[in-house]
Amino acid sequence: MTIQIGVVMDPIESIKPYKDTTLAMLLEAQARNWDIRYLEMSDLSVRDGEAWGSGRRLRVDDNNSRWFELGDRVSAPLAELDIILMRKDPPVDNQFLYATYILELAERAGCLVLNKPQGLRDANEKLFTARFAQCCTPTLVSRDAKELRAFIAQHGKAVLKPLHGMGGTSIFVVEAGDTNTSVIIETLTEQGTEYAMAQRYIPEISAGDKRILVINGKPVDYALARIPAAGESRGNIAAGGRGEGVPLSDRDRWICDQVAPTLLAHGLYFVGLDVIGDYLTEVNVTSPTCVRELDEIYNINISAQFFDAIETLLAQRPKG
Repeated sequence: MTIQIGVVMDPIESIKPYKDTTLAMLLEAQARNWDIRYLEMSDLSVRDGEAWGSGRRLRVDDNNSRWFELGDRVSAPLAELDIILMRKDPPVDNQFLYATYILELAERAGCLVLNKPQGLRDANEKLFTARFAQCCTPTLVSRDAKELRAFIAQHGKAVLKPLHGMGGTSIFVVEAGDTNTSVIIETLTEQGTEYAMAQRYIPEISAGDKRILVINGKPVDYALARIPAAGESRGNIAAGGRGEGVPLSDRDRWICDQVAPTLLAHGLYFVGLDVIGDYLTEVNVTSPTCVRELDEIYNINISAQFFDAIETLLAQRPKG
C-alpha cells in the first residue's frame, strides 16, 4: 500500500528551493512513490474532536524556477495519513501551539507526526539547552535588567537574544561598559515583561556556528559551519553568513550523545543542534535546515537517512 504523507509548512511558493530542507524531504518522499498532501496551518481544523485537513495533492521538482505543482484539494481526517511532517517555521506563537494540539489529535488517532507535537511544545529552541548545562557556555535566562547587566559585567562580553527568535534576528553582542546595554535589555525584555537569554560570548564564532543534524538520535557525520560575514557577529545564513562543511569533532559527538536520549524521549526525531566552539547554544526542533547545503558539499542524501528512520518508526507502530 502506498504511504500517505502530509506536510504542514509555510507557503510553498515563498520558499527558496535551492536551499529548502522541506523541499529536499518532499523530493525524497516522491522518489519513494509516496503520496504527498500539502497543508498550511490554515488548512487544519477540528470537527467533533477529530483532526481534519483540507490539503492539496502535491508534486515537487528539483527546479529553481518551477519546484511544485498543486493538485486537487482533499478534505479528510488527518488520521487517514500515515505520516505528517510539521515543518512550519517559527515563531512558536499561539497559532503554532494550537496547530500542535490539532496534530496531537491526529497522532492519537494513529498518524505518525514528526516532530512529536508535545515535543515541539516542550522544547523551546533556546531554553531547552538548560537541560544540558554540561554542554553549554555560562548562560542566564531572566527578564531582570539588573541580573542581565551583572552577567555581562561578570563575563566581560555576552550574547543576548530573545527566546522566540530565529535566523539570527534580534541577537546582540554586548561588552561590559557598552552605553547601549540598558536600551538593548529594555528592547529584548519588553521593559522587563519578557524573558531574554544571555550567553557568555564564544570567540570561536569566527570559525563558524555549526549546525549538526541529529536523526533518530544519531548525528549526521558532517556539520555546516555558518561563518559570519565581514563585520558581523552572527553566523546564520539568513544574516549573511556563508556555509562550509566540516566533519564532526569528538566534542561534537559527545554533545550529541548527551542530548540524544532526551530528544528521543520527547519524540524529536529530526533536530538541528547549534554548536559554537565546544558549546551547545541552541536545539532547533521546529524546522531545522542545512540539508541541501550538506548534501551538495558531501554528495550525500540526508533526507534518505531521515526517511529510512521514518520507515522504521512506521514499522514499530502498534497494529490495528
